[in-house]
Amino acid sequence: QVQLVESGGGLVQPGGSLRLSCATSGFIFDFYAVGWFRQAPGREREGVACISGTSGGDGSAWYAGPVRGRFTISRDNAKNTVYLQMNSLKPEDTAVYYCAAVPRGGWPVMTYEYTDWGQGTQVTVSS
Repeated sequence: QVQLVESGGGLVQPGGSLRLSCATSGFIFDFYAVGWFRQAPGREREGVACISGTSGGDGSAWYAGPVRGRFTISRDNAKNTVYLQMNSLKPEDTAVYYCAAVPRGGWPVMTYEYTDWGQGTQVTVSS
């Protein structure tokens, strides 16, 4: 059974940092691309970053424009975990953050491309 569990969200002041974790189980992690998405109230879920698998891929990353240069996605295949390091946070980064996984190569960036999702973790950036 595929499981993805996000953690690390919370309340942070503008300019601060958070590191989100996505712990996975139930599938061969190396073959999966993993993405981070976010959904703010009243808005559609949007892609933030994704990282390709390392079996059949090179583990490279894609970032959405608004977060490029501030967020870093990484994966630890030994721990079956993907991280999202978020620096220089802004109030507009406030959202529920979700991780998702799919057994394919490349950088899937659309929600419909993913087969499995976590429950989400709330990130609030406010003074």
